[in-house]
Amino acid sequence: MLWAFGRFSNQSAIRETKRRIAARLYEFRLFVDEPKLIWQAQAGLLRDNLRYLGLTLVPAVVLALPMLVLFAQLDALYGWTPVRPGQTVVVTVQARQPFGSGEPLPALMLPNGFLAEVSPVRALEKRQISWRLRAMQAVSGTLRVTMQGDSVSKSISAGSGLRYLSKRRVSGVPDLLWHCTEMPIRSQWIDWIEVDYPPSRIEMAGVGLHWAVCFFAISIATTLVLRRRFRVSF
Repeated sequence: MLWAFGRFSNQSAIRETKRRIAARLYEFRLFVDEPKLIWQAQAGLLRDNLRYLGLTLVPAVVLALPMLVLFAQLDALYGWTPVRPGQTVVVTVQARQPFGSGEPLPALMLPNGFLAEVSPVRALEKRQISWRLRAMQAVSGTLRVTMQGDSVSKSISAGSGLRYLSKRRVSGVPDLLWHCTEMPIRSQWIDWIEVDYPPSRIEMAGVGLHWAVCFFAISIATTLVLRRRFRVSF
């Protein structure tokens, strides 16, 4: 991130703009009895801040897509925990088209180690069908949903420890920017399939934190330590 920020930003312009911002702040103290000069300093401070944001926009845009893909992979690894043997998990299918209560239910095939406890529940307005599954043992496999002749698979996992988990398999391009952990669905009836894994937390000083909080804290600290070595100003 430091390398990309330094490579795709105008470092000299950023340093000059930061100096101008600091000078505007000094003007507030120097001309405290001069309302006209104070107003001019405030207007200049606003312009310089907008210029600073514009200078940082280019590297932010360059970093946006690779960071989004990276976050999706990190979330699959650190954001969720597999369902433990004996616990239940909900699997939901989002249909592309409305369906009525009289239409036949989709067929669900489960890998060995999972058991569907009850009949599926249909939410007609949301075009969703959900099953409650119970994990009987630690296992990783693939379930398969067949709807109107279209058959779509989805990975599912039970056990413990750190695992790479795909929470949702999707079909649309916008959803793939975040849910890019499995190949896209190619079906005219099924939009996405989701396994509602329990969220994971990282324990620090007795407090459960989301992995993104730890990631940002470590990233900010590392950036502050290494920015001089990379000769980057921000």
